[in-house]
Order: sequence, then C-alpha cells, then structure tokens
Amino acid sequence: MDEILYNLRQIDGEVTSDIIKDLISGHAADRARMIKLYERYKASSEGVPIFSRPVPDYEKVNNKLNNDFFSEIIDTKTGYFMGKPIVYSVDQEAIGAEPADKTLQDFSIVNNIEDLDSETSKMAAITGLGSRLLYIGSDGGERVMNVPPWECIFVYDRSINEPQYALRYYPITVKQGDKSEERIRVEWYDSQTVTFYIEDQGVFVLDESEPSNPKPHMFDGIPLIGFLNNEEQQGDVEKALSLIDAYDRSLSDVNSEIESFRLAYMLFYGMVPDAETLEACKQTGAFGIDNPEGAKIEFLTKQINDTAIENHLNRLEDNILRFSKSVNFSDEQFGGNISGVAMKFKLFALESKCITSERKFTAALRQQFKLLVSAWNKKGLSIDYKDIWFQFKRNFPLNLLDEAQTSATLKGLVSEETRLSLLSFVDDIAFEKEMMEREAIELDALGGLEDESRGGTDTSRTRSGNEPE
Repeated sequence: MDEILYNLRQIDGEVTSDIIKDLISGHAADRARMIKLYERYKASSEGVPIFSRPVPDYEKVNNKLNNDFFSEIIDTKTGYFMGKPIVYSVDQEAIGAEPADKTLQDFSIVNNIEDLDSETSKMAAITGLGSRLLYIGSDGGERVMNVPPWECIFVYDRSINEPQYALRYYPITVKQGDKSEERIRVEWYDSQTVTFYIEDQGVFVLDESEPSNPKPHMFDGIPLIGFLNNEEQQGDVEKALSLIDAYDRSLSDVNSEIESFRLAYMLFYGMVPDAETLEACKQTGAFGIDNPEGAKIEFLTKQINDTAIENHLNRLEDNILRFSKSVNFSDEQFGGNISGVAMKFKLFALESKCITSERKFTAALRQQFKLLVSAWNKKGLSIDYKDIWFQFKRNFPLNLLDEAQTSATLKGLVSEETRLSLLSFVDDIAFEKEMMEREAIELDALGGLEDESRGGTDTSRTRSGNEPE
C-alpha cells in the first residue's frame, strides 16, 4: 500500500487502471472480513460457522444451533449509543446563527439523519467502519447516504490525517445483446471531482455512459467519509467470535445428544430379532419372547453431566459479554429501582466502549459538516462548520428522582444550559429554555390579571402592635 501511495503522489492525481486494480486487490481481505461480519449479523447460512459444520458419518443427529450473541451485542450497543438521536444545533452567538440553524434542521429532516446516524453506528459496530457519501440531489439540495464500508477505500498521505483520494467500487450487471455479465464500477473522488470507471476485459476505463466524466461534486474535499468504530477499525464482537463459536458448538452437541436418546441403542440378550419383529415393535411398542430363558431386553443409554455443561455454558456467556464490553439487560441485577450511580457502574464497560465510538463519530461528523458548509457557503449562507454542535445522549434508564434532585441542587450554581443538559429527558436544550421563558411570561400575565380582578394591587396593610410605625 505504501508503494501505491507513493505512486499517487508522483503522478499528481492521474489515475491509471493499474492503480485501481492494486487498491482493490490490497483491499480484498478487509472487504471479505467486513462482508463476513455483516452476514454473521444477519445470521445467514454463509455467515454463521455452526450452520456449515459437517456431520461425522457415525453421528445420526447433528443439530446446528446459532445462539445469536453477535447481533444482540451490536443491537444493545446501538440502542444504548443511538437510541436517543444526536441533537444538532448552531452556536446562537455565531454570525447568521438563525438562518444557519434553519438550514441545518432542514438538512436533517430531508435526509432522515436520525435513521442514518443509527445505521452508521450499527455498521461501524459490526465491521469496524461505517461510510457515508455526500452528493447533490436532483433538486440541487445537499444529500447524504450510507454506503457499505466494504465498497470504500480511503487513500491517505503519510503526513496528513485526511484522505487525499477515495475510491468506491461495486459490482454491476452489464447487458451485451442476449448475454449479461458482471463488472466492477469505480467512483474515484478527489477534492473537486468524481470520475467514473468501469471494468472492461480486466482493464478499468472511463465509463462512457456518464454524460459528464469527470464531473464536479460541489464539495471542497472528499465527499466519501469514513466513520471509525475505533482506531483499530475492529467490530465490537470480533474479539469474542471464538467464544461464541464454542458456545454454539457446545449447545448444539448437547442438544444433539439429548435428541439422540430417542434413537438410543436397544440391547438384546439371548436372542437376535429379525426385521419383521423390529417393525412390529415400532407399531406396538413391545416385544414378545417365546423362550424367556436367558432372554433380556434393555436400552443402552449414556449419563450426561448437566452441571458441568451448565457451568461451561455460563462461563462462556460471561466471557462473551465481558470481552465484547456488553451487558445482558434481562439479567436480574438490572431489576428493581436501583440508583443511577449503581446502574452506571454496571454499564461502565459498555459506556467506555461508547465513549470511544462517540469521539470517532464526532470527528467524522466534523468532517461531514466541513464539506456541507463548503457547499452552503457557495449558496451565500455564511456559516462556520466549527459553530455546529452535536450532543450525544445515552438511551439510559436513569432514576428520574435522582436527576430531579441533582438538578434542583445545581440551580443557581451553574448556567441553566448546563443544568438542563444533565437531564436525560431534555432532548433540545434551546427549545426547553424557550418554553420555560414563555411559561414564565404567561404566569406573570396571569398574575397581573388576578390583581386587576381584585380591583388593583393593594400595597397597604394593617400594622400589628409589635411593628414600628
């Protein structure tokens, strides 16, 4: 890969078929890994190893049970991390904050950002990387879409932490007469344009079906953005895959063993039954023996140490959740009205994992809005991408009484914005402050009306004997 990067700098952005093929070839192993992890999340027959385990010739029963820890760990993290949508806002003290905030909210609504954020986080948790593409829609508005991360290659310079180029490749079906064949289509992005290539007899050439090729993508930078799950680009469950496979094998073998008891071997002492006798036994469920002397019939069964098996499965489950930094919310320890501090302690490993993901997600969002602002500025909207804020809130079952007491204690000690941000049920702080101010004005107005109904405000009162004149 280093040699490819060196060549890219030497040719100053002139892309050749060999460079594209080298990039795709170098990305093949990572692509296969991500696709396999995604298939495992879907619990497909190709993705779960237990489903393809061969059966030995001597075994009559070979159950294949998939205990779907994989998707449970991913969905638990996604629900906890993105269950409450990210709140996007513009710094109210920034120049042109009001029109900028409206543009931001319109963009979020049109592009269903809440759903995109959740799906991006889920894909990053599965494969270690989520990917988005910014583009200009048919109506001229800025659009964003999630793309499979195994279709994306980011090319970095050795000394710069931003991609110089990005490549997206995916298979398409091309018809030639009565025949159809699969080819690879490539979208090559630089800081100003996107160029489309298509594979033709093993060589990548410009796609002539595009009326304008290359064409400007209207953003000042690479519009293909990677959302890392962590610096190593590892999925949340990759470290525990062998443990999950061991759990699947153990439980499948136990289930097969239990089911095999229905096919237990029958021993005959002093006689050898013929096929007709055995068939009659299947119908009646009993044998009749003419000469009982020395004859005996019994089943040959095996004893299963269920305690050892249960302990083994429990240890595997504990280690799966431990090394994937997840929790089982159906566990009894999460029942009852436990305090918020105790709940946070039980979720410490999951929270630590989410903090890492949040920082990576934040970095990718800043890059996304940096590109979007470059397009908005061209339309005359004055906005700085550093004035756009995003607030993450965990989907966390906190004790609301604890929150209310903490909030009441902090009143007057910290700003209202900081105090409101600590309340898990307040999603939009600016809106909440506006509603509080509106209610205060309405209460003042109602107080004035009540005074008028009593004939005005009477400030005089009768002095008691102990009061000074």
